Amino acid sequence: MRVLVRTEAALQEQRGYLFPWSPVCLGIGIGLYFLLKSEPDWWAYGLLSVTAGAGFFRALRYPDVWTPLIACISLISLGFVLAGVRAHSVSGPVLEWRYYGPVEGRVIAIDRSASDAVRITLDHVRLTRVSPDEVPHKVRLSLHGASPVLTPGDVIMATGHLSPPQGPVEPGGFDFRRHAWFLGLGAVGYTRTPVLRTGAPDYGDWGVWIYRLRLSTSRHIQSILPGEVGGFAAAITTGDRSAVSQETLRDLRTSNLAHLLAISGLHMGLLTAFVFGALRTALSLIPSLALRMPVKKIAALGALAAAAVYLALSGGNVATERAFVMVAVMLCAVLVDRRALSLRAVAVAAMIVLVLRPESLLGPGFQMSFAATAALIAVFGTIRDMAWSMGPNWLKPILGVVISSAVAGLATAPFGAAHFNTVASYGLIANLLSVPLMGILVIPAAVLAACLAPLGLEWIGLELMGAGLRWILWVAHWVSDMEGAQRRIMSPTELTLPLLSIGFLWLMLWRGGLRWMGVVPAAAALALWTQAERPGVLIADTGGLVGVLTQNGRALSKPKGAGFIATVWLENDGDAADQQHAALRWTDGEDKQRRMTVGDLEIIHLLGKRAVAGFDRCKANQIVVTSVPATIPGGCHSFDPQRLRETGSLAISDAGMKTAAQITGRRLWNTRE
Repeated sequence: MRVLVRTEAALQEQRGYLFPWSPVCLGIGIGLYFLLKSEPDWWAYGLLSVTAGAGFFRALRYPDVWTPLIACISLISLGFVLAGVRAHSVSGPVLEWRYYGPVEGRVIAIDRSASDAVRITLDHVRLTRVSPDEVPHKVRLSLHGASPVLTPGDVIMATGHLSPPQGPVEPGGFDFRRHAWFLGLGAVGYTRTPVLRTGAPDYGDWGVWIYRLRLSTSRHIQSILPGEVGGFAAAITTGDRSAVSQETLRDLRTSNLAHLLAISGLHMGLLTAFVFGALRTALSLIPSLALRMPVKKIAALGALAAAAVYLALSGGNVATERAFVMVAVMLCAVLVDRRALSLRAVAVAAMIVLVLRPESLLGPGFQMSFAATAALIAVFGTIRDMAWSMGPNWLKPILGVVISSAVAGLATAPFGAAHFNTVASYGLIANLLSVPLMGILVIPAAVLAACLAPLGLEWIGLELMGAGLRWILWVAHWVSDMEGAQRRIMSPTELTLPLLSIGFLWLMLWRGGLRWMGVVPAAAALALWTQAERPGVLIADTGGLVGVLTQNGRALSKPKGAGFIATVWLENDGDAADQQHAALRWTDGEDKQRRMTVGDLEIIHLLGKRAVAGFDRCKANQIVVTSVPATIPGGCHSFDPQRLRETGSLAISDAGMKTAAQITGRRLWNTRE
């Protein structure tokens, strides 16, 4: 009874402050769905739907002190159901084998791959000798051969290599197969032959038409601002990043300025703030309007319209949609005379995003953008509530930028380090030198260019915009050239980010002295991170690469091939070496028969048919991996591509052997229905 009384008292003290916990509860339900090892039965969805409905009815009809707990249970149930419904609603055919042959389809997206090759996404796909019921709705091709300049809507044909989306490159790692499922991608691959247009362009829907407008705008911008400056300008206005070189992208990431390249909360916020401020100022200068009309609300509607146009022009990707939802909620708060920048507004935006795209919870974009926004509002809210002075008026904007950059950087750093395994040592300096210019010059110049475009004078705004972007690129190159500009971080354990998130959320959302309890899970998360250990042996799911952890870092079994897998392994180790240098660490064995001893085990990697044919028998203390189908006699564990297709990638440590299949289970995105 004493526990119940104390719980009731604690809930009573939080009255009026509990709504921001709503997306947290919804996110818990979504997270539970993705943690399952098998797909739930339909009766489970029915039971949880009834639970959610009954809970909401009870909370609305008979409110009392226990209503928050009932609402929390209902939201968790709802989150689980929403995630399951979303996963089933995007289902489509997934290629189950490696395909080589003609690929036909309509271009609906153009970007660049990690190897800097042009990459196209196709729908209305046709594959030779494949039943229409088994053809994926969308496929993605990297173009390594000579090809014409393509635009969305072009109907093309190429001879390509296609394969199913790849699973985690190591057990517990990022699951691209799940990511592709929610993108609607049923196959990925490449072509080394020229791409041919096979008919008249197909502009059958608004998405393709808008995409063509985006690319047309992007190319026009690049004709006025050539080089990397034009590519940067096109990226932040239209979302087209195909003209940004890998070198520039690498420097932006190293200096922690890559967020300026993606159209996200910063760009949407700066744009709407500028339009809102400009409209409100202009309308206030007209006395007859200022005295009779709600100028502030009209300015909010204008800013909302500008944000919607920006959303459409930029392609409406997930990050931009999320940013639009956030600013739309805040502008709507202005329309109903509520505080625009509040944790309630952030909570509403998070709820909308999670309802529309539950899978976004797992992505770094959602985690980092809402972490930064919530932290900024919490910190500046505390400064306001505590009436802390920020100095004289001339100092306030400068101090505000410094605090904003520091808070946003600290809030997003753990998530960035966990997902990307890097920390930008001088990111705060780079952001202080660059972010103010985005708001003062770049975004206003972009708006000016859009306003002058009907008169053919957009070059004026673009040249002003280019001046700001040249400075930002110079800062990125300068910072990235500093010694120790980027530090590598080892991947954390599975519990680290959830614990860290719980700790930070408790510190920001709970009211009263108990809020400092959030330090406990946050500290525990950081302690777990420092104690994280990497697997001694990693085996790729293709059998094409093996990595063994040595005193000098992970040794790789070959210097070329499976480059993406090698890069991810080394990044997760916190290792700055490339594949060629890591391959030099593997010193035992012949060229095609690689050997390495790990404790009592001997790891043998056989590359090619000749290496398999020259291998006799294996022993009980050996693990043999082959890059081609093979049957290895003896008492060892042997893994060829056929067996690895069932197990997925492997990790061997002191705790034993783990497979990707054991971690991911049998879900919609990795099994045939």
